[in-house]
Amino acid sequence: MMRLASILYSLISTALAGTAVIAVLTAGMVSLNAILLASAAGFVVAAPVSWWVARRLYD
Repeated sequence: MMRLASILYSLISTALAGTAVIAVLTAGMVSLNAILLASAAGFVVAAPVSWWVARRLYD
């Protein structure tokens, strides 16, 4: 299951980080710190999400 979760992480993390960056830019926060923080938050949140999706696929 770890292999599936890591493959899913590569897809889910880019989607969540991209969504977070777009949300930050839409909100008008165009500083580098805000963009980097949103991107990092997307990558961190993607870890449990990909684990949950992999578990659901195995069940």
